Amino acid sequence: MNAPILHIGTKVVTKSRGRVGVIALAGTQHYRIHFPDGSAEDCVRADLTIFKHLQSEIPGAPDPSDLFPFVIYRCIVGSTAFGLNQQGSDIDRRGFYLPPADLHWSLAGLPEQLENDNEEVYWELEKFIRLALKANPNVLECLYSPLVETCTPLAQELIAMRHIFLSQTVHRTYNAYVLSQFKKLEQDLRAHGNIRWKHVMHLIRLQLSGIQVLREGFVPLRVDAHRDRLLAIRRGEVPWDQVEQWRLALHGELDAALASSKLPEHPGYEQANAFLLRARRFAASKEYSA
Repeated sequence: MNAPILHIGTKVVTKSRGRVGVIALAGTQHYRIHFPDGSAEDCVRADLTIFKHLQSEIPGAPDPSDLFPFVIYRCIVGSTAFGLNQQGSDIDRRGFYLPPADLHWSLAGLPEQLENDNEEVYWELEKFIRLALKANPNVLECLYSPLVETCTPLAQELIAMRHIFLSQTVHRTYNAYVLSQFKKLEQDLRAHGNIRWKHVMHLIRLQLSGIQVLREGFVPLRVDAHRDRLLAIRRGEVPWDQVEQWRLALHGELDAALASSKLPEHPGYEQANAFLLRARRFAASKEYSA
């Protein structure tokens, strides 16, 4: 029986040399693997093991469900935090977890994020910080959510320095995401004649948020001033051409906000790294426990 075909982006281990890499090009049974040191290698399927499968063979690998006690920051985001929730809306919780050093250092490794069926996602601390430095909207909104349910003293340190993640990178990240998603929505509209209006609403909301971040150096979650108009989009009551006009106008405002923004060109890499090192040392201390 042939081994299953692998897809681009799959993390694998080469059997011949034990190197961990990611599939960059995929054929039927031949693959180009990119490695962390920048090198690449062509491999056949028989020489590759899926990294997750290898992890499962290592004794002592933690069950992801056992890692939830190590969540040190938990907040509510999504429609509830934006003031756009309606009857029956889900409550979305996000945050980050800090595993004890023994688990972090072990051969089994750890998941970059924890998820469950209750609309909860928690990133491992390093992954969370890396995403924040890239101005990932979901992560930045976690840092600025007013609806915080769990926040340990260590997590509070990160919240207190959350401004280091705000930079002009916000313009590139937010703008690129909105543009790419609107192209996909337009394709869906042409091909199928329907559209995900809730997604459209959140893309417009993201543009409004990006403008305010660049102007004021703060990530807003509540959208009370635009709530009625956004909910009308969600209900499909606003014609597509009007939505597109608003998007284009907001695109111009986003560019203007960048031109006048007082945010630094780059986020605070050094401060973020210093915090991560402190957190890792704390996770290795005898006093750390969930």
